Amino acid sequence: MPNLSETLAELQANAKGPEDRLRQKYLRQLGKLTGRNVVVYYSGWLQRGTMRGVEFGINDVDKTGFMACSHKVDRSKGLDLILHTPGGDVAATESIIDYLHSLYDGDIRAFVPQLAMSGGTLMALSCKEIWMGRQSSLGPVDPQIGGIPAQGVIEEFKRAVDEVTRNPGSAPVWAEILKKYWPTMLTSCEHASNWSNELLEAYLAKCMFAAEPEADKVAKITQISDLLGKQAISRNHSRHINPEKAAAAGLKIKRLEDDHKLQDIVLTLHHSLVISFSRTDAVKIIENDLGTTYATQAIPS
Repeated sequence: MPNLSETLAELQANAKGPEDRLRQKYLRQLGKLTGRNVVVYYSGWLQRGTMRGVEFGINDVDKTGFMACSHKVDRSKGLDLILHTPGGDVAATESIIDYLHSLYDGDIRAFVPQLAMSGGTLMALSCKEIWMGRQSSLGPVDPQIGGIPAQGVIEEFKRAVDEVTRNPGSAPVWAEILKKYWPTMLTSCEHASNWSNELLEAYLAKCMFAAEPEADKVAKITQISDLLGKQAISRNHSRHINPEKAAAAGLKIKRLEDDHKLQDIVLTLHHSLVISFSRTDAVKIIENDLGTTYATQAIPS
């Protein structure tokens, strides 16, 4: 006779909807195909992004989901991390990456079926390789403060100093522009920019390029840091970096099109997650191939 917890588990299993069963079907198939642990980290910002008061980005609450999906799994099999996120808080991103590395000792592969932007890109860069399709994109990791590019603020301030030095008559114009800066904003932007670049370079050196000769490692990391970490080069925080550009910069990019069976399962899993966001109240899903699910739901109005 089942005990109370077993009976509750049976009730919860029977309560799963068709969207849950569809996702978990393809999660199991992916884990069976690769022989590795699989965790999806998906945000529904593209489907539900007009909802107010919903946190679609990476945050500290998400670690609870990663903890649940890493409990009682065979970590020696490594981890395949399937990412779809607009990014989010840098501190939370760093904490989650460090947590996953402590569990899987760097044996982590990133899969980006569509978009892993900003902090999502940073998560992908911390992996030993990144699987992308022709429809996939990464994005710049330059930090934003209050929706304003930190490096843009630094660049604008330097321009103001330069122009006022050369033409003191321009001071009143720049004074009006710089009024939007709050106290310590410039210093905060400098700290945020330095922190983001340090994380990018440290994660690449620790995992993706750990086995590279030092000279090659430095050259590749510099090139990647220029593309993804400098707004003056990327031009815009929402810039989409396709697989060709990512590979040309030196990242270890694997193409989904080169493995049709893997591509079919990954993209069908992606579609099943999109369906979940479209048909349920879920706004963020963290789930593994064993059926452990941590979903954030919007409260229906």
